[in-house]
Amino acid sequence: MFDTKDDRKKMEEVLERFRGELKKVRTGRAHPDMLGAVKVEAYGQWMPLNQVANVTISDATMLLVTPFDPSTIANIESAIRADSTLGLNPSDDGRVVRVPIPPLTEERRKEIVKTTSGKVEEAKIAIRNIREDARKDIKSTEDLPEDAKKRAEKEVDEMTKEFTDLIDQEFKTKEAEIMKI
Repeated sequence: MFDTKDDRKKMEEVLERFRGELKKVRTGRAHPDMLGAVKVEAYGQWMPLNQVANVTISDATMLLVTPFDPSTIANIESAIRADSTLGLNPSDDGRVVRVPIPPLTEERRKEIVKTTSGKVEEAKIAIRNIREDARKDIKSTEDLPEDAKKRAEKEVDEMTKEFTDLIDQEFKTKEAEIMKI
């Protein structure tokens, strides 16, 4: 019998990575993960924002970024402003960086959905690549009878369908969240 546990684990990792990417997508509401991709120059090197500051939600339209070291506040503000995919305009008061989340226009919402659908396709391609690798492994296993190979291939195909359906479901949920005014 061919073991597909490793392939399932790889597909689960792709799904988790995709979910992580979706968390970074702007929806018009403040969410700390929106700033997850921001890198800040601190102490002579580039670091993720969450390693130099604490990101919290003030209300539905405001993020508060509290630096662990107040001397990094200017770098944090400029790093958030420099990330053009976010389109945010932070301001600091010497202690915290306030990041107002402006309401999204209909055009910007559609643009975000389009970019997100690109991430969907990347995740599906990764799932299909895992399927192809599994099929190659199945075919190259010589001590496996033909009917067992067919069953293993069918199992891998079902797993692929299951995970692509989960990706589509996650995307539809996120799309509805983005388009909601």
